[in-house]
Amino acid sequence: MFKTYVELESFVRTKKIEAIDFKYTDLFGRVRHLTMPASRLSEEFIKEGEAFDGSNQMGFKTVESGDMSIIPDIATAIMDPFWEVPTLSMLCSIHEADTKKHFRRDPRGAAIRANEYMRKSGIADTSFWGPEFEFYIFDSMTYSNHINSTSYRIESKEADWQRPNEETSSGHKIPHHGGYHACAPQDDLYNDRTMMVKHLEEIGIPVRYHHHEVGGPGQSEIEIGLQPLEKVGDVATWVKYIIKMVAKSRGRTATFMPKPLYNEAGNGMHFHQMLFKNNKPLFYDKNGYAGLSELALHYIGGILKHGPSLLGITNPSTNSYKRLIPGFEAPVNLFFSLANRSAAIRVPKYATEPNEKRIEFRPPDGTCNIYLATTAQLMAGLDGIKNKIDPTKEGFGPIDKNIFALSKQELSEIKGLPSSLKEALEALKKDNSYLLEGGVFDEDMLDTFINWKMENEYNKVRNRPHPYEMSLYYDL
Repeated sequence: MFKTYVELESFVRTKKIEAIDFKYTDLFGRVRHLTMPASRLSEEFIKEGEAFDGSNQMGFKTVESGDMSIIPDIATAIMDPFWEVPTLSMLCSIHEADTKKHFRRDPRGAAIRANEYMRKSGIADTSFWGPEFEFYIFDSMTYSNHINSTSYRIESKEADWQRPNEETSSGHKIPHHGGYHACAPQDDLYNDRTMMVKHLEEIGIPVRYHHHEVGGPGQSEIEIGLQPLEKVGDVATWVKYIIKMVAKSRGRTATFMPKPLYNEAGNGMHFHQMLFKNNKPLFYDKNGYAGLSELALHYIGGILKHGPSLLGITNPSTNSYKRLIPGFEAPVNLFFSLANRSAAIRVPKYATEPNEKRIEFRPPDGTCNIYLATTAQLMAGLDGIKNKIDPTKEGFGPIDKNIFALSKQELSEIKGLPSSLKEALEALKKDNSYLLEGGVFDEDMLDTFINWKMENEYNKVRNRPHPYEMSLYYDL
């Protein structure tokens, strides 16, 4: 929004801004914030930032060395539409409190380093990214976890399983798996999504479209225009924030959780991506398979070869693997294809022009830290280009058939994706050298990430009795 402090200061004064909010993202993708009165704004503050206790943030610092600083990026500033007083909100990077060096575990910094590494490699100077935002909007969600009880309950007026209520029921329900492009009055969420899009476009984020998704009880999608790597994490942070806050302001709740409902469609976050150099698209060759260049095929080879370890970053929750199961559109096998939505990498059929030619990596979901997820995918793709990884020779296709119609023998020849968070994290621990190139990631960062996920998520979910186990085993 602003290029100079003078522009920022003038805006704050003329718009009578009363508060300035600073948001930053922790290692695991959660957005944090602190707020100061606008009267504290100064050029020195913008340069030096604000100190905070890094030991209270997951994956950052220990108690004895917890001092850190967040330094705002004034180019990311927006007028926050949800505050009761005029508030300017901006995103921040995380720095050491004394030296002001970029903190190595700051996810925003990893994306910056990946961009620099790509340019220094000489392969490309720009990468474009287009995440698809799938999410559920529910009317209410409650949950509890105790030693002697665990429960959750979701309510949605759109659901065909909604309890009858003569006073509120309109009769326009969406059947199980029947929500794709549902129209009003069945689609009860069109005003919610339209308000989300309105806010996004007001802050300069272009939107392709929005619609109701397959999941009957409130699943939605908003797809934005392609963004360069150095901006896509920031843009995605604003998108998720606005979606959640609009839902809250309208008395509802939005979630990007991959599988909030049993036996309904899950929420993915497919990443469209392509490379350019000197404004020339690098993924296009009219004579190649699906119009792809050899460089694009090697990029695909890198992503698929490193696919199991990539999922430790792009699908970093126990719930991620409840979405990646057979029988739904979510991919479970490592192969690429033209237009095939069961492929891990789909080549969109509609992108026929050189400047449009892209690939779409479909396994990721919204529990990922988007800064790290885009960075890791880029590093895998660049590794494929550097080492000329041929996806066909590696056994990754292309497969332009209905995967569910293949014989057992044919299926056995296709490599599968990890089926649990533990498998993905173990793969990440074994296969991560491509992430360490150029100092983009480092071993300390990855070890911290892996160990935290194993101990505080995978093991804690594994060690808890599940309500369905009571049905299965209580009477034995």
